[in-house]
Amino acid sequence: MQLSDCHNVEDFRRLAKARLPSPIFNYIDGAADDERTKDRNISAYDDCDLVPNVLAGVSEIDMGVTVMGKPIAMPLMLSPTALQRLFHWQGERAVAATAQKFGTWFGISSLATVSIEEIGETIASPKMFQLYIHKDKGLNQSMIERCKAAKFDAIALTVDTIVSGNRERCLRSGFTSPPRFTPASVFSYAIHPMWAINYLFREKFALPNLETHVDAGTNVAVSVAEYFNTMLDTSMDWAMAEKVRSDWGGEFCLKGIMSVEDAKRAVDIGATAIMVSNHGGRQLDGSRSPFDQISEIADAVGGKIDIICDGGVRRGSHVLKAIAAGATACSGGRLYLYALAAAGEAGVQRVVGKLRDEIERDMKLMGVRSVPELDASKLRWR
Repeated sequence: MQLSDCHNVEDFRRLAKARLPSPIFNYIDGAADDERTKDRNISAYDDCDLVPNVLAGVSEIDMGVTVMGKPIAMPLMLSPTALQRLFHWQGERAVAATAQKFGTWFGISSLATVSIEEIGETIASPKMFQLYIHKDKGLNQSMIERCKAAKFDAIALTVDTIVSGNRERCLRSGFTSPPRFTPASVFSYAIHPMWAINYLFREKFALPNLETHVDAGTNVAVSVAEYFNTMLDTSMDWAMAEKVRSDWGGEFCLKGIMSVEDAKRAVDIGATAIMVSNHGGRQLDGSRSPFDQISEIADAVGGKIDIICDGGVRRGSHVLKAIAAGATACSGGRLYLYALAAAGEAGVQRVVGKLRDEIERDMKLMGVRSVPELDASKLRWR
C-alpha cells in the first residue's frame, strides 16, 4: 500500500500501522479501558442523517467560518497533539505547514516536539497552544509568557487530564517518551528500520516547551500515564482556569468540556471557545461522544461562545452533521496523525485535502452555499 492508495482516514490508518513500530502505532490508535468511547466517537455520527435540498444553484459555495475571531477557509481544524516526531521525523512542522496551506487553525501541545518560538516565527495562519497545568507554577507561567512573545492566537487549556486514563495498549507495549527499547518491544522497532534510522540519526528527540523545567519525557523516559499522574496538577479548578484566562488575556478555549453545566461555566469565566472533547476516548471510557453532546450544548450556549466538536471526524459528512447540530467548526487529531505517520507532510496534505474536498462536495450535494445554512432542519435523528 502506498500514499496514492490512501483515499480516506482509514486508508491512512492501515498504512500507518504498516510503517510504525507497534508501540508507537498503538499509542496513536489506542484509548482507555475497553476503548468503547473511542469507537463511539466515530459511530455517533451514524445516528442521524442529512436531509439535502436540490436545485439550489451551488456552483459557488463558501466554506469559510470564523473561530475565536479568526476567519478560516473551512470548518475543520487540526487539534493539538503530543509527541509528533515519534510518529514521523517531520512532526509538527508537517502539520503546521498543512494548516497554513489550507487556511485553518493548528495547535501544538505542551508536549510538542517543536518549540513555541519556532511555530510563532514560521506559521502565519491561526495557531493555538494546548496548555497542560503542571504542579510547577513557574513552568505554567513560562509557557504562557512564551506564547505571548511568539504571538500565538489562542490558548486551549486542557481540562480533562488531571489524572491519566487507563491506556492498556500502552501498558502492554511499554510505550514511553522517549521510547525505551525493551526486550518485549525491540523486535517491532527492528523490523521498521526506516523509522529507527530517522529516529536515531535525525534531530534529537526533545520536548522543548517543557525541558526548561523538567527532564521527564525528554531526557528521562516516562509513560504518558506516569507523566500525567506525577507532573500535572490534580487540584485544577474553575478558579485556576479563570486565572489562566486572565494571565493570558487573549482568545481562550477550554478543551475537554462535555456537559451543559460546564459549557455555561466556560461562558461565565470569559472563555471564547470550548472544544467539546473526551480526549479521543483516552480518558474516561464509557463517556459520551462529543457529537452526542453538541445539540444540547448549542441549545444552552450557542451564540455566546464558539463550539468546536473535537473527536471522531473521519468524513466531510461528519463535519456537516456537527455544524447542523450546532457546532461552529470541527477538529481532530487522529485524522492527521495516521497520515503523518504514513507519509509525513505529503500524507497530512493529502488527508486534509481529501476531507476539504468531501466538505465542499457534500455541501453542494446538500444544496447549501454557505456554512450557516447548515442547521437542525438539515438533520433527522434515528
